[in-house]
Amino acid sequence: MISKETILKLAEERMAELNNGLYIVELSISATNVIHLELDKLKGGVTVDDCVSVSRNIEHNLDREKEDFELHVSSAGLDKPLRHINQYVKNVGRNLSVVLKTGSKIQGEIIKVMDEKVILESKTMQKLDIKKRKELVTEYHELPFNEVKEAKIVVSFK
Repeated sequence: MISKETILKLAEERMAELNNGLYIVELSISATNVIHLELDKLKGGVTVDDCVSVSRNIEHNLDREKEDFELHVSSAGLDKPLRHINQYVKNVGRNLSVVLKTGSKIQGEIIKVMDEKVILESKTMQKLDIKKRKELVTEYHELPFNEVKEAKIVVSFK
């Protein structure tokens, strides 16, 4: 079986050569040597050329005579949950929908990302006891990454 370390080394080698902010979001290798490598970029999107370049470096440095493999290199999809701290950083200012491990759900704009947590700002119309009409209330949520079950960017076409 092909080792994760080998694939990581080959992918990181090419990403360092490209020097364009690429990083690995996820890497999995099945028992039958089906390799799935998912990439993202600090600024902008991952291009087809980025995927091809990383893929070719891996393919050209593995010997199919020793071990046959299937390789899939792709970009992290917008519809997929965030899985790397750099994805949170990249999306500061965008709306995020979070499901916590407790089951509660929070939605808000990413305001700040720290080493161990993300801070969201949510604005809702709430009826306050003092007044009879609803007012816009701003709340801040500090969410430690170890309490987040799933976090997805809210896609808006407005």
